[in-house]
Amino acid sequence: MNRFQWIAKNVEMPQVSLPLMERWLCEVAVRHGKVAHELSYIFCDDEEILRVNRQYLQHDYYTDIITFDYTRGKLLRGDMYISLDTVLTNAETVESTYDQELRRVIVHGLLHLCGINDKGPGEREIMEKNEDEALALLTEIEK
Repeated sequence: MNRFQWIAKNVEMPQVSLPLMERWLCEVAVRHGKVAHELSYIFCDDEEILRVNRQYLQHDYYTDIITFDYTRGKLLRGDMYISLDTVLTNAETVESTYDQELRRVIVHGLLHLCGINDKGPGEREIMEKNEDEALALLTEIEK
């Protein structure tokens, strides 16, 4: 069974090493006491993420990622929609590279499945700390 699905909808697949991403995400999951089990990353454009946001969450705005969590116990399961348009816009806004911002968003979805939130008081800082730690781990894996 392949634990990961990588899908491009209305966009070209981003130029990332999928084996590297999978190894990294599996290790991040383990460090949070979880197992990457069935994860789908759906890369899309702004119009698709807006459609998903309206249809499933009744939100009428663009976002970089929407995570649908089907996790059971330690087995991480989920679908993550990532708008590559918004990733690019956010990278420019925060003066980061597109690749770095894409990696941050990819792990952001996995961290949500691990139980880390970012909407309540103090939660954003906890999420950012975990993102930074995961990105540092990726740098180590890449060496």
